[in-house]
Amino acid sequence: LWPCLLFVWASFCWTSYLAWRQRKVYKESGTVPPELEGVIKQDVFDKSRYYQLDKSTYSLAHSLYKQVEFLLFIVLGVLPFVWNISGYILSYTGYNNEVLQSVVFVQLFLLYSEVTAIPWSVYHVFVLEEKHGFNKQTADFFIKDHIKSFVLQYILVSLLTGGLIFVIKWGGEYFYVYAWLFVFAVSMIFVMTYHDFIAPLFDKYTPLPDGELRTAIETLAVSLKFPLTKLQVVEGSVRSAHSNAYFYGFGSNKVIVLFDTLLQDDMKPKTEEKEKTKNKNKTENKEDENETENKEDENETENKEDENETENKEDGNETENKEDGIQKEKVEEEVSMSEEKDEAKKTKGCSIDEILAVLAHELGHWKYSHNIKNITIAEINFFLSFFMFGYFMNQQDMFDSFGFNDSRPIIIGLIIVFELIFTPYNFVFSFIMTQICRMYEYHADEFAQSLKRGPALGSALTKLVTDNLSFPIADPLYSAFNHTHPTLLERIRKLKEKQD
Repeated sequence: LWPCLLFVWASFCWTSYLAWRQRKVYKESGTVPPELEGVIKQDVFDKSRYYQLDKSTYSLAHSLYKQVEFLLFIVLGVLPFVWNISGYILSYTGYNNEVLQSVVFVQLFLLYSEVTAIPWSVYHVFVLEEKHGFNKQTADFFIKDHIKSFVLQYILVSLLTGGLIFVIKWGGEYFYVYAWLFVFAVSMIFVMTYHDFIAPLFDKYTPLPDGELRTAIETLAVSLKFPLTKLQVVEGSVRSAHSNAYFYGFGSNKVIVLFDTLLQDDMKPKTEEKEKTKNKNKTENKEDENETENKEDENETENKEDENETENKEDGNETENKEDGIQKEKVEEEVSMSEEKDEAKKTKGCSIDEILAVLAHELGHWKYSHNIKNITIAEINFFLSFFMFGYFMNQQDMFDSFGFNDSRPIIIGLIIVFELIFTPYNFVFSFIMTQICRMYEYHADEFAQSLKRGPALGSALTKLVTDNLSFPIADPLYSAFNHTHPTLLERIRKLKEKQD
């Protein structure tokens, strides 16, 4: 027990030390680096710095809370307590077997996790993200989103837990082979069905409208022999102002998805609701203009009719004319401000060339089979993990140290081995995967550059960093352990090196 806890806390202390190093970078980097001068404005750089400082504070508090919570669960014997409660609940149904008890055990922890996570989620969305202009969620949207997410997670995790425990019990001596095959099959089914059946429950997907952008993307796909079947835009703007683009699919069925926050307004799908709002604004502006014109005509008529009247009446008419003139100027000013806002919205997001450069980078991952390689590595890791779990599964001493003196529940064994005993192994594996992913990102950048899209990619990356308030500087050690994507500064340097 205690060696396991020592490993966990050592890992936490190392992670916290790296976070402290990166936080120090946020605090001390007060000006834009010389290489990014003219690329990122000082005010954007400052906003990014403050945003990342707030995020690091939140992350440290949340990770410390989770670490203390986990320690208390282990030391206070929460695992055997909840396991016994699960058996007690199950006894009322007339069924009593390890598979069902494991499902109830997991469901109780899921319920606890969801309830305790709500305050953190609320703060993150409605305080932290709201403060920096990223939150687009309403309270109603947030509640509905969490309910759907919890129900879906509750169902899927319960089925996965029950299936895995059944396969391990049924598999006998070579259970690790069957357990690995089960997890592999479930993960493949999830990947193939997620975007068609699960993702639409949370976000709205619409086809990218015909136009210059769609034609350009289709031309790029054809030139690379990329089997594109669909081009979709996800309405991420109702959730957050962050932007992204990706593709998914197997074999000859590939789909490209663009976040609407990545696009300029004139490229986005025109939804019925947006069209109504737009038409309503136009109608209101026209009514204001017509009202101003009518008042002007009335004033001119009154002026002609009142020419022979007393000076007092003339003064009154002059006052009215001034008021009408002021009102006209206000209307014209409002129309001008509206046009400026529309222009600002139009320029926010990436240009067609920049979007094509981003997609060229993403298609570089496809060209070099990065996703397939990552899946292969992950599956090898799963197989080795299940194989090693077979050694620990029958060690009663291990279960005794965690309060299970008369039983060896498989679900408890999985938690102890995967979450505690494998801590050093997971630490090393995570670092290796981070380095591999960073290497893949550079490869994808090089692919985009080979298509003569290096300058546009650099411009797009700058816009994405600006829009997402990503900080362009990172502590080298922190970045090596945490950043699967190199920073903007690192990627621009690499692009320039290849260009030279």
